[in-house]
Amino acid sequence: MMIHNEIMKRSAQRRGLGTTITLTVFGEKDDRALDAAFDLVSNYEDRLTVNRPVSEVMAVNDAAGIEPVTVSSSTYDLIAQAVASSRENFGYDALIGPLVKLWKIGFDGARVPSEAEIDERMKSISPQAVELDEATHSVELTQHGMELDLGGIAKGYIADRVRDLWKAYGVAAGIVDLGGNLLFVGDSPNRSDKRWVIGVQDPDRDRHIDLGMAVLPACSAVTSGVYERYLEIDGHKYHHLLDPRTGRPLETTLAGVTVFTQDSVIGEIEAKRLFFAGGPIPDWEHDPAVIGAVFVYADGRVETAGITLVKA
Repeated sequence: MMIHNEIMKRSAQRRGLGTTITLTVFGEKDDRALDAAFDLVSNYEDRLTVNRPVSEVMAVNDAAGIEPVTVSSSTYDLIAQAVASSRENFGYDALIGPLVKLWKIGFDGARVPSEAEIDERMKSISPQAVELDEATHSVELTQHGMELDLGGIAKGYIADRVRDLWKAYGVAAGIVDLGGNLLFVGDSPNRSDKRWVIGVQDPDRDRHIDLGMAVLPACSAVTSGVYERYLEIDGHKYHHLLDPRTGRPLETTLAGVTVFTQDSVIGEIEAKRLFFAGGPIPDWEHDPAVIGAVFVYADGRVETAGITLVKA
């Protein structure tokens, strides 16, 4: 997705969350709000990552089948939200960690595992087997081999916290870009209607080449798609969105779906809900937490729900 802006701004890039993070603020005289936001992102990554030996989530994973682990309030709230969504059984599953580590799509050592390996890992994927204690903020994975992986929801949660931070700093307008996961804060300073112009990625073309644009108030834009992280073997592409119900990449005619929501964490969840549904869900756009969605199919078709696309 391309961000279209014309006026002067303060912007900075750093690596984090396994991607390139770009933060932009408007009307600020210094970089304090940017620096504080990068520190916040780093702090959350330290707590939530499963790509390092030590984090709050790794402490929960290491204690699977042994004992509950008390985590910070923000980590607990995110885990509770992820587990609740996982229990809806629409395709997203925060306990999919064992399968992610088996396939390793997007990481060194990616391969197509055997059916026996998949079946074995599937035994460890059960959101019903997570015990949550709100009073103590403790999380227990009750079976050995279980693993939490918040990678499918953490960026959205972190983006929302950056928005909260910027509001505390008095930032009038800004853009949080966590590797293509976008959150627009405040009123756009570039248009009289105060709306943002948000490009929707064309999955058949290079990054930042759009198939159309949505003109919307401050919101989040989150995309789930098969076109960026995949494993290709003998001409067959295996994308990274694994279906916890089969243990394999989801079979779908969708190339990608971009969801526009008020909060980015909701966008993360709803993008996966629609992606696993394979297309629009009746009356989905009537939920007050969502704004609309754009569906791009493998055959090039484009469909919208709740919004209108204008030409790029």
